[in-house]
Amino acid sequence: MRAIESVARNGALWRAAAELNVTRSAISHQLRLLEADLGFKIVERNGNRSEITPRARTYAEDVRRALSMIATSTARVTQQGLTGSLTVSATPGFADGWLCLNMSDFLAEHPDVVLSVISSHKMADTTNPEIDTFITFGQEPRAHLKTEPLFAVEFTPLCSPAYLGRFENFNDLGILKEATLLHMSDFTDWEDWMALSGLAPEDARRGICYSDMNIVHTAVLAGQGIAIGDTVLWGKDLREGRLMRPFSASLHADTGYFICTPEENLENPIVVEFHKWLKTRLELSRLTPTRNP
Repeated sequence: MRAIESVARNGALWRAAAELNVTRSAISHQLRLLEADLGFKIVERNGNRSEITPRARTYAEDVRRALSMIATSTARVTQQGLTGSLTVSATPGFADGWLCLNMSDFLAEHPDVVLSVISSHKMADTTNPEIDTFITFGQEPRAHLKTEPLFAVEFTPLCSPAYLGRFENFNDLGILKEATLLHMSDFTDWEDWMALSGLAPEDARRGICYSDMNIVHTAVLAGQGIAIGDTVLWGKDLREGRLMRPFSASLHADTGYFICTPEENLENPIVVEFHKWLKTRLELSRLTPTRNP
């Protein structure tokens, strides 16, 4: 079982052999025995390479879930405190804007947990088998995955106090005619916000477009302009006065952030404790007042 799961996940017999600390011939022998029991081919030759068959790959996914459930059950009945590892996938914006600023508190409560955070630019991707739980923007339903909303998204214009100080009337929408508008990828967010506020959407089609929200965040903090920002992910900057919110109107996205967890990890005590901690800390962040000019 461990052999086929490792080969499917690693994509090569030699990688599986190295992971399981056995020889490649031992892996091949184990797979041949398993083929005899199952009655179908597990590995086929493709030129100079050995590749796992589609039917065997599907079987290996079931094996992976079963092995994870066994490990989780063992940990639950033998461990008094939380020990082990946790691998979390999060969008770059969430990892940079919130998770890395708070995660040390989780480790302070559970010092024996080894934590890994992986960022994915595919906002709703949940396909990496190495991940214990995913924090996604939006969701793509798939089998054997539990998905639950984490928080909705509120977008509003944000800028630095120094940049806002260039204008006489802070809350006057007229300042946007002179302001440098900062965008992520395209003009959509500013167009939608201007339409909501009774302004001409075409007035949003100017300024600077960046390919990554983290770059937009850096530019806003540096006083380079005004951006449509996320009041949760940029909440610490708002609370501590590095960013200001000049207008009250905000966009509420049709989607938001989700926790997505493979079924085999739902009872993993580390995953359960992480989810509990994550929801509590986010709620505290949302209840803390932010500064307006």
